Order: sequence, then C-alpha cells, then structure tokens
Amino acid sequence: MAYTDFSLETLKQQFGLHVQEADVLFTTVAPVTISDLLRQTLAENVPVALDISTEKARSEFIIAPVLMEVRRQLQARISLFSGVEFNIDIAQGLRGVCDFLLSLSPLQLAIEAPVVVVVEAKNENMKQGIIQCIAEMVAAQQFNQQRNAIHTVYGAVTTGNLWKFLRLLKTVVSVDSTEYHISQVERVVGMLVTMLREALQHQAEQQHI
Repeated sequence: MAYTDFSLETLKQQFGLHVQEADVLFTTVAPVTISDLLRQTLAENVPVALDISTEKARSEFIIAPVLMEVRRQLQARISLFSGVEFNIDIAQGLRGVCDFLLSLSPLQLAIEAPVVVVVEAKNENMKQGIIQCIAEMVAAQQFNQQRNAIHTVYGAVTTGNLWKFLRLLKTVVSVDSTEYHISQVERVVGMLVTMLREALQHQAEQQHI
C-alpha cells in the first residue's frame, strides 16, 4: 500500500482520524501582494497549462510557480521539495512519492520538518486528492513527532486551477469547504504563507522552552 491506495475509511480506522468539513477554516486569512514575476508568469502559463490539460503541464506551469512565490514571500526560510520519495512507515502504507512538500528549514539537501503537503489531484479528482493528501499529512506528522518538530500539518489539494486546503491537528483533519480558483492567487499564496509563518513561530517557541 502507498499514499495513493488509501480509502478515507481505511485512514480513519487505521490512524484514529476524525475528518470534518470546516466553513471558516481559512476564510479569515488575508490575501498577500504577490510579485510581478508570479503575476506575469501565471498570465502566460495558466492558459497554456489548461489548454495542454495534462498533470505535468499544470504542475510545471501553475503549481510550481505558486509554491516558489511562497518561498520567495518567506525570504527562502523554508525549503521546497518536488517529486520526492517520502517513506515513513512502509508497514502502515505511509510510503510513496509526494508531489510537493514545504519544510521549515532553508536546507534543500534533506527534508527536515515538513509542514505543508501539496497534492496534485490526479485526473482532476479532488475527492481522491484529498484522501491522498490526508495520508501524506499523517506521514508528515509522524515524521515530525519522531524528531520533536512541529505537530500541526497542513495540506493543499489542487488541479492547478482549483485549490482546497486542509489541516491535521492531533487526530482531527479539518477540510476547508471552500475551493479557491487560481484567479484568487493572492489568497491562495496568503493561506500557504500564513500556514508556514504560524509553524515557524511555533517552532521558535518550542526551541526556547
């Protein structure tokens, strides 16, 4: 079994998860001012990616530039990983390749404290993408717990065009009921930046305890 093989019921039973939809999970997060670089990149890339309509095109032309903007907004205090193996507990099925991981370290040589898991919804199936994202979030949480790192893990599922956000706190998975369109990129980037800033703050507080 791998991240892509789980069903929601299996995840709930195996890891004792409680999954809930939340209407106000991220609605209070303010949009951010994005760079001209991202604005120009998306103006060119989005129509091309949607015309090509392949996962690879959406990943390269839309998702990766958005995540690079998040890294830019945080002055490269975080690391970004794409297409990496993330095998945490093979016996439990927490294994496989993650589309994208955002980690609380500027180090790009190794994953240190993954906080945001980003899953590209295969065949634009958001429901299945959410299930895969939850599985990867559980793996990231276990990875962090083993290293006394931050315990709250966030997730994003995207087709490139549409974005949906999640949070895993202890055993509670909250799924934002709102889908955000790439035309709302300032809000999408704002939510990702807020997730990471909160995690960076918690990490700093833990280090001073």
